[in-house]
Amino acid sequence: MTAEALRFSMKLPETGYQALTLPFADPRHYGLGKHGWITFKPSSRISKALKEQFFGWARESYRAVAPKKLARALEEPAAPAKKKRGPGKAGRLSVVVLAAMTFATRGSAQTPPAASQNPSPMVENTRAHRRLTQREMPGTAKTFSGPDGKPVDVFIPESARRASVVNLVIHFLGAAWIPEIAVSQLGKNNVVAVLNLGAGSGVYDRAFSNPAAFDTLLASIGRELTNAAGMDVKIGRITLSGFSAGHGAVRAILREPRHFARIDEILLLDGMHTSYVPEGVVMEKGGSLDPKNLEAFVRFAEEAVKGNKRFLITHSEIFPGTFASTTETADYLLKALGLKRTPVLKWGPNGMQQLSEVHAGHFELMGFAGNTAPDHIDQFHGMPEFLARLNK
Repeated sequence: MTAEALRFSMKLPETGYQALTLPFADPRHYGLGKHGWITFKPSSRISKALKEQFFGWARESYRAVAPKKLARALEEPAAPAKKKRGPGKAGRLSVVVLAAMTFATRGSAQTPPAASQNPSPMVENTRAHRRLTQREMPGTAKTFSGPDGKPVDVFIPESARRASVVNLVIHFLGAAWIPEIAVSQLGKNNVVAVLNLGAGSGVYDRAFSNPAAFDTLLASIGRELTNAAGMDVKIGRITLSGFSAGHGAVRAILREPRHFARIDEILLLDGMHTSYVPEGVVMEKGGSLDPKNLEAFVRFAEEAVKGNKRFLITHSEIFPGTFASTTETADYLLKALGLKRTPVLKWGPNGMQQLSEVHAGHFELMGFAGNTAPDHIDQFHGMPEFLARLNK
């Protein structure tokens, strides 16, 4: 089988919406897509980070379709290995991948364990859900090892190649080619760095819980820019962009006062969550929002309202159920700022349907229709237009 002919499906009830950001991932046909099944048709060029992500998704798929006893065994610590017996770590992981794909082929009907959030429908036919086309942008690409050993993809558009001072966009979560298109379309002296650290906002938060991690990241990006240009390159304006769970890195970075002062702009694409208090108790049943994960965003929004920062938030209507939705957190933020939504009916990027908006100083919030995975992915594919709006 050639690399181009490779095709496989996995059931991803927890993180399928993230998998659908990939240009070669689609909901599985025959109605299986709405139950979390996703078909992958990768090209021969698969990065190390993507390979690691496939292994992680394979584990999730195995847990979703395997008999409960086997699924539990996957999470149990392995017994001490004896010499010349059994596969090593790589071998065990390969077995997981093969098992996940085998169960996918057989279509096991085993009941999966409870997901960490209510799974959103994978198919939606009301809105257009137009997707950007992946294309290679003119410029220079660099990669280095970043937080947790994960690769950091740096892209320098041709327009910024000879600049001695550049504006830096750091984006968290999602295929790198979309932020590369977004920054290339900004023109002038803009560059981008993209990080994918895994599933869940906690992974991104923990990676930057130590302020030194962001210091190291900036220094490493600066080094790559200088090496690519063959001269000393300084970083000017810094924009942090987070899609979905990627917002966890943004909030962690903002907790450090030095970094809060250094960041000029923030773009959150359907990604600003927090827990309920008590845990898992939704607001209609007496729960409230845990403010700890929102405090940094409130402070940054206050500065944006004053005109000292720039902040753009977009959100869908997805209701995760076990943690606060982006609509609920947006409402919390607006209440803290003393602002109210204005109802609107507008077309957004790629056929998105905008329902509300807020403008105050350099702060802007845009609410969009949709509670499905395609609606969530719309937000990421709208990044070029949203980033341009933030910089207008």
